[in-house]
Amino acid sequence: MPAFTFEKISPPARRAPTASAPKKPRSVISQMINRIAERRAKRALQVERTAHRDDKPAE
Repeated sequence: MPAFTFEKISPPARRAPTASAPKKPRSVISQMINRIAERRAKRALQVERTAHRDDKPAE
């Protein structure tokens, strides 16, 4: 049995809610990448739609 022990002291409870950190503006590089990705996704959707139209038999 140890001769002494340490008591864990908890920090005081916070009463006021903490303010959220302001959102940092996105960097120019990430904005450019997002624009490219959006255009690529739109183009892929258009290609997919036209492929489905061509697959249907004509009536």
